[in-house]
Amino acid sequence: MIKKFLIYLWQSRLKFAKYFATGITAFVLDIGSLYVLKEFFGIYPVAAVIINQVVIIGFVFLMNKFFSFRANGNTRRQVIRFAVVIIGNYLLAIFWMWLFNHKLGFNYLLVRTANVALAVAWNFLLYQEWVYRPAKIEPPQTAL
Repeated sequence: MIKKFLIYLWQSRLKFAKYFATGITAFVLDIGSLYVLKEFFGIYPVAAVIINQVVIIGFVFLMNKFFSFRANGNTRRQVIRFAVVIIGNYLLAIFWMWLFNHKLGFNYLLVRTANVALAVAWNFLLYQEWVYRPAKIEPPQTAL
């Protein structure tokens, strides 16, 4: 079983590299657009995040769909599943911060960094095996 998993990981390395590049690009665009919206347009940081996150989330979805995973499937189904992953990550990030920073006293930057690092790993698997995986086509039922 471990051997199969290692083979699976090895075969997925190119997709992971593309997924990772998409993530780095999204991070740079996120920070850059936040800076531009705040410093050049005078938008409050909270409003700037609200604006730029809509764009960044759309960018991440489309880049992963067409570049990282080359998924041609049902876009509506993929958007819904992508939203479920994002909402799950959001809730988990809040819980992690509450538990590890607020209750256990770990540095908030370390907590966030650990959360992001783990999210990169499980998001890749969720995207590959659930969000962007082609739907199984069921053979037509025959009447007897």
